[in-house]
Amino acid sequence: MDDTAKYLIHASISADGVVERSDVVGAVFGQTEGLLGDDLDLRDLQQSSKVGRIDVQISSENGHSFGNLTIASSLDKVKTAILAASLETLTRVGPCQAVIEVTNIEDIREAKRRMVVERAKELLSSSFDDTIMSSTEILEEVQESVRVEDITDYHGLPAGPRVADSDAIIVVEGRADVLTLLRYGIKNAVAVEGTNVPDEVAALTQERTVTTFLDGDRGGELILRELSQVGDVDYVAFAPDGESVEDLDREAVIKSLRNKVAFAALPNEGDLRAAVAVAQQSLDAPGHLSEPPTPDDDTMPSPTDATEVSNETTSDGGAVAVERTADGSAVEAVTVEQERKTLVDHVSEVVSDESGLARLLDHDLMLSDEVAVEKIYETLEHTDSVPLVVIVDGEVSQKLVDIAAQRGVQHVVGRSKGEFVKKPISVRVRTADQLLP
Repeated sequence: MDDTAKYLIHASISADGVVERSDVVGAVFGQTEGLLGDDLDLRDLQQSSKVGRIDVQISSENGHSFGNLTIASSLDKVKTAILAASLETLTRVGPCQAVIEVTNIEDIREAKRRMVVERAKELLSSSFDDTIMSSTEILEEVQESVRVEDITDYHGLPAGPRVADSDAIIVVEGRADVLTLLRYGIKNAVAVEGTNVPDEVAALTQERTVTTFLDGDRGGELILRELSQVGDVDYVAFAPDGESVEDLDREAVIKSLRNKVAFAALPNEGDLRAAVAVAQQSLDAPGHLSEPPTPDDDTMPSPTDATEVSNETTSDGGAVAVERTADGSAVEAVTVEQERKTLVDHVSEVVSDESGLARLLDHDLMLSDEVAVEKIYETLEHTDSVPLVVIVDGEVSQKLVDIAAQRGVQHVVGRSKGEFVKKPISVRVRTADQLLP
């Protein structure tokens, strides 16, 4: 459309046969030629740029054609109306009977005026707000800029500064995703920049614990499938369905990463996003004692976070065990025979007493099984009930944490830690002296 145009002539077209755009344009020029005299000849008006090109959109169905015609005009109102009326004199388009009817003459300037008014309202409401930043806002903006400046590259790919030396990495789709994670303090992400996974990323996944954090769409699923074929994926997280990682706020990012799912638990075929969503439902279910750690997290809830049980006297002089939360509120009274030990109690009995045993605890920190420490590998591999915590009177080895990760164990406590080549990020490893007073 010519920028100098004042009006737009809109008309509808119908023809008893199949016609094309060129047929309509030819009919307009041919049947209006000489109709209005030299001053309003359509060809001359186009050559002098007083009338724009004829824009035709037409389609055919069941042997009939129908569509719309638009002509831009910089003539005055009267001449534009005359030109528009002349279009309705057309009776044929190509070999077919046709009817053209002017539906509207649009004043472009009025439309621009409305746009100016609406835009002025927006500017008035947004551009004159109080822009004085508080000290907190200044601090947050400076911290965010520092995080964004921390973005580096790994063999030419956008990456956080910890990718080169971190035991665990997060594979995302693009640079914007890396920036989003940096904004929230997560510095071990690397981007694949498309569905064609680079060889450098594929090789990196063989050496690290890998979590994929991808958009909740078909593209994210395709990247996961290719990466699983060329590399080694340990855990999977998706943004909510239909959303991108770069658009998530801090809470949504942390929740997605904490609710990651072991890749080995996913089916080989079918909708992987749906499978991940189903697996995550169990993580959000009531009774799920502890969330998996974020990639750089190597912490475990302190003993004071656990529920404590103490003996109290009832009104009739009887003894009961009252379970209390960290804030001191009573939750449930049970008989002394059903008293539940704290995590510290279990660690003390297994490790401090040099028991030579391994103990498996369920999600209520109740004893699930107890075996000789040398039998822990076989027991953990074949137990029907997956424990929440494993305590061993010995060294926490690479083999033990690998089996724990495969079975879904979240905490392992031992007398000491071994050397880890690749420590799963879903398992929190602690030594007894870190928990005992």
